[in-house]
Amino acid sequence: MANESKNTAAAAEADDAFLHSCMYFTTNRLSRAITRIADEAFATTGLAPAYGYLIRLVIVKPGITQKELSEKLYITPSTLTRFIDKLQAKGLVERQVQGKTVLVYPTDKGRSLEPSLRAASKKLKASYVAVLGEELADLLTSQQEQASEQLER
Repeated sequence: MANESKNTAAAAEADDAFLHSCMYFTTNRLSRAITRIADEAFATTGLAPAYGYLIRLVIVKPGITQKELSEKLYITPSTLTRFIDKLQAKGLVERQVQGKTVLVYPTDKGRSLEPSLRAASKKLKASYVAVLGEELADLLTSQQEQASEQLER
């Protein structure tokens, strides 16, 4: 009986070993972990991290096009439209249509969030640096950026 349970445990271990060498699985696992940390860091802003970064881009470049925003945030135009709809409903951004181009501007209310959004971004980085160390955090970030660029070609 003891041998059977050892064999079963060994078989189960072998069955899931592929997960730990699979980029898809490990990247999703990392994504869930960093998303949890980011959600905690941005909780004080009342916005999800993706919305916070979108507003920061709009503040830095008022009148940025929706196309440029979707490219910078690596999200589809339809997802970006939903994000902007929600932020517009909260009075944080506004759209202006110029021909076929849609420009996005921060409102005064949106601009007033800049200090808290910057603080949340700093808190996020400090949280993962505290766990990983600055060297590993920077290395992982740059390697993920490089891998993303190569895989998106």
